[in-house]
Amino acid sequence: MFMTYQILKNTPADAWDRFVDAHIDGHTLQCSDWGRLKSDFGWQAQIVAITDAQGQIVAGVQLLYRRLHRLIPLSIGYIPAGPLFAADPAANKLLWQAIDRAATRHGAIFVKVEPCDWYRERPELPVQLAAAGLKPSVQTIQPPRTVVIDLSGDEDAILKAMNQSTRYKASKVAPKKDIVIRVGTRADLDSFNALMAVTGDRDSFGVHAPEYYRRAYELFAPDERCALLIASYEGKDLAGVMVFRHGTKACYLYGASSNEERNRMPTFGVQWAAMRWAREHGATCYDLWGIPDSDEATLDAQFESRHDGLWGVYGFKRGWGGRVVRSVGAWDKVYNPPAYKLYQLILKRRA
Repeated sequence: MFMTYQILKNTPADAWDRFVDAHIDGHTLQCSDWGRLKSDFGWQAQIVAITDAQGQIVAGVQLLYRRLHRLIPLSIGYIPAGPLFAADPAANKLLWQAIDRAATRHGAIFVKVEPCDWYRERPELPVQLAAAGLKPSVQTIQPPRTVVIDLSGDEDAILKAMNQSTRYKASKVAPKKDIVIRVGTRADLDSFNALMAVTGDRDSFGVHAPEYYRRAYELFAPDERCALLIASYEGKDLAGVMVFRHGTKACYLYGASSNEERNRMPTFGVQWAAMRWAREHGATCYDLWGIPDSDEATLDAQFESRHDGLWGVYGFKRGWGGRVVRSVGAWDKVYNPPAYKLYQLILKRRA
């Protein structure tokens, strides 16, 4: 049966969020509040949606744009955890046409697409992306490989899936050594930001400005789509986690810890508390969000000897159990080939 679709102009945020909530691949990074967060820190968000004859959204995407320079009318486009496709290829074809039109109007050199396929297998996805004119890119924004923990069982089953050392540190050592876990409030953001600064210095990775984490909390915490969990000892905060939830999916996006009292295992205690919070709020999986992009044999062989990049956190993440999964990675749709080649050259020189 032939269906008629059209591009929806000026998509209301509430209608978009209802669609994202109902979509099997809906994700925090595609909800309108994520667009608001990124828009406050240098990006511009745009929702592109396709509707059926009844006006219901059947496919769509939240696009993010970032200007290369304030004096140059060129930008890069980015689609995190999307697009969100329809069952009908005709609607998806129109969606790609709408994406092309929107990206061109924003002066995008290219759009980088990182679909969400690490929670369920989508073998058709590479073929679908290639058919739309995208090509695989080695430059990713989100880590393509991660560990996803099954929260669908009871707490005993989740603990049993962990390795013995992690299970003991999380459920025994932290409580025995008087680590206290609390769900943080807005007043705890200063402490969390101080811990983030310590973590960035210690582990040599970039952190966002304090205002970024504060804004994320303001957008997502009021309706419990995000929680800030803090581990402390004798009134001193030692570790913190910001976990985000969208439907049945929970993601550990930001974590920080002090250099003090590490023998009390506060990072293990607070991570276990975050998993329990996610499960209590309906999540059936917990994404540890990023490990080195290597196969499992290499991960097991090198995690004790390597500490560069995400290797520094893999030793911690590997003990929680779960599945090591890899997405299809990043794919680029190029609109300005000469500028794209120059952009790639600049990236190589920086690397």
